[in-house]
Amino acid sequence: MKIITVVGTKNTGKTTLVTMIVKELSKRGYKVGTIKHTHHDFDLEGKDTWKHREAGAKIVVGSGKGTFFFINKLLSLKNILKIVSSTENPDYVVIEGFKSSNYAKISTTSEKDDFTIANIDVFKTKPENVVDLVDLVETRTYSIIPEGNCGECGFKDCIEMSKAIIQGKISEDKCKMRKLKEVELYIGDKKIPLNPFVQDIIKKSIMGMISTLKTDQIATDEDENIYKNIELWIRNSED
Repeated sequence: MKIITVVGTKNTGKTTLVTMIVKELSKRGYKVGTIKHTHHDFDLEGKDTWKHREAGAKIVVGSGKGTFFFINKLLSLKNILKIVSSTENPDYVVIEGFKSSNYAKISTTSEKDDFTIANIDVFKTKPENVVDLVDLVETRTYSIIPEGNCGECGFKDCIEMSKAIIQGKISEDKCKMRKLKEVELYIGDKKIPLNPFVQDIIKKSIMGMISTLKTDQIATDEDENIYKNIELWIRNSED
């Protein structure tokens, strides 16, 4: 799941550029997700879901032709990306906002930092410019930063390696931790880096235990690959 952010000041065409990028990525056959950072409330006052929250509900779920969640607290981008990855795991996530993040950025102003791959005047952007821009997105973006700082890539930490990808000096394939995603461990909201040896031990141990359970009783004809994704939650509390 690669990540690209679109940043800029108000009324500079961020949303327009996001839709352009999403359309081009989708046209290329990618599964795309989006995240929007805003200071406004997404739930309209007077609506049923708004009334639920006003009554004190900490989480409100709406289910119809689609499903949406309202949570009465601000989640970090790290946590949001974790949820997106574990639920839908798109090929690309296009983010509007979160300009302080350490992911590849396209700026709709002249402002830039170490993670900016392009500065775009949206109102002068033509369709062919979007094609070139998404070509750049394909080569200069990367997935969730592993934060392992293992050093096996030759860089002092994951951020420095991410900057090298931004600059086109290397590709994400250089990172061993990013390629190893068979097992992911989170403690609270923090992702714990796991080297290949630890991943292998955890995977074999869990699969060994599962093989002794009567999982065939929960399988249906539609579950052709029931073991593709396995989730284990451990709530470590005294209660």
